[in-house]
Amino acid sequence: MADKYIKNFVGGVFIQADSAEYIDNYNPATGKVYSFIPDSDETDVERAVQAAERAFPEWSSCGVQKRYKILTRIADIIEQNLDEYAKAESMDSGKPLSVAQKIDIPRAVSNFQFFATAILHFSSESHHMEGQAINYTLRQPIGVVGCISPWNLPLYLFSWKIAPALASGNCVVAKPSEITPMTAYLLGKACQEAGLPDGVLNIIHGYGKRAGQAIVEHPRIKAISFTGGTNTGKHLARTAAPMFKKLSLELGGKNPNIIFADCDFDEMMSTTMRSSFANNGQICLCGSRVYVERPLYEKFKNELVKRTRLLKVGDPFAEITDLGAVVSKPHFEKIQERIELAREEGGKVLCGGEVVELKGNLSGGYYLKPTVIEGLPPQCRTNQEEIFGPVVTITPFDTEEEAIRLANSTNYGLSATVWTKDIRRANRLGERLQAGIVWVNCWLLRDLRTPFGGVKNSGVGREGGLEALRFFTEPKNICIKY
Repeated sequence: MADKYIKNFVGGVFIQADSAEYIDNYNPATGKVYSFIPDSDETDVERAVQAAERAFPEWSSCGVQKRYKILTRIADIIEQNLDEYAKAESMDSGKPLSVAQKIDIPRAVSNFQFFATAILHFSSESHHMEGQAINYTLRQPIGVVGCISPWNLPLYLFSWKIAPALASGNCVVAKPSEITPMTAYLLGKACQEAGLPDGVLNIIHGYGKRAGQAIVEHPRIKAISFTGGTNTGKHLARTAAPMFKKLSLELGGKNPNIIFADCDFDEMMSTTMRSSFANNGQICLCGSRVYVERPLYEKFKNELVKRTRLLKVGDPFAEITDLGAVVSKPHFEKIQERIELAREEGGKVLCGGEVVELKGNLSGGYYLKPTVIEGLPPQCRTNQEEIFGPVVTITPFDTEEEAIRLANSTNYGLSATVWTKDIRRANRLGERLQAGIVWVNCWLLRDLRTPFGGVKNSGVGREGGLEALRFFTEPKNICIKY
């Protein structure tokens, strides 16, 4: 396990915050403090920016082959230490160790591998003006960029931003969530071991309102990639937009899961269990609003409730655990409040909704039974606002048009899932659903080459594949007259 006192990673070395103050870091499984993180502010961010600026000339001009080799080496080091990273992730976030081992850490490895390779194939355009000139486009790194990631998939999403930024030749000032900082700290060690030049990646820990705000408003940080809540995204945009920073905002979701009666029932059920409750529902892509064609509704409801009751909530380190602890006490209490709100709005809790009390060292942990609710109107708060927990609502529909109307009835538009064997219907819904991603007969099946992001209040811009490399570069047209 990593050190008890986490430090910032600035200029290639680990240092404490200028304030010398620390923030308690809780283990959600026990409810107890198990480590401490720096309480950083604008002074620490300024130090990181200066280190990044010193590193930028060499890193931006060293060539893609060198960047490829270093990023690949970082991926190898994480993979070689997968168990250490997975244990740190589980202890920090409360998620089952098996999930961190099979999903979170391998995906972080893939992120570095993918963008290390992608930069080798990144190309630009040329335009021939017959008899007059040739135009060609350069794609050049921006400079110093800021990456701010959330707590639900800590290293997974941290690396999703950092890897393309570094591959493109930028230097980075990054802030992980103060709730789940440990694997970001370990990443700094991997960068040291891999030979990443000092100052290319700088990791600042602390609160969003202090450290995060200092990154967003720093005049020499030219772009911000942020994943988090929609309200925070609005505040970030208000700060950054007048400064003409490039912005990529991946925000909240209230995603519909639309199930038609002609679906493959067994495959749909097993996948719907994952899309409802994976990572305790703390994934922005979870299908929290489930709409079922009426002829299938009763069968689906009974099976969903039966399977949900069988899910094992418990010790994240136990192999039999399906759902570990919710990430923090405030979030734990927020989810309970939202379940009570659903009851007040007329919803019927079919299963779950209760606190799970464990014994021994786990007695102070934040455990909730996964919850299924029916009978709520489309415009109620429970169906309109992101809960980000192990809670789903289920509603029957009669026609395709009604399903589309229900699915599009929120201010969010991140993802949607459609279950049907009718390819024509799938194409119709894929075109009309207001979402950045539509999965048909699957969920969270991700090709890293594809664009990722949402519409409406789910964000601005796209991440992934060439979209990420384009975001972290500036196009420059060169026109040469014959």
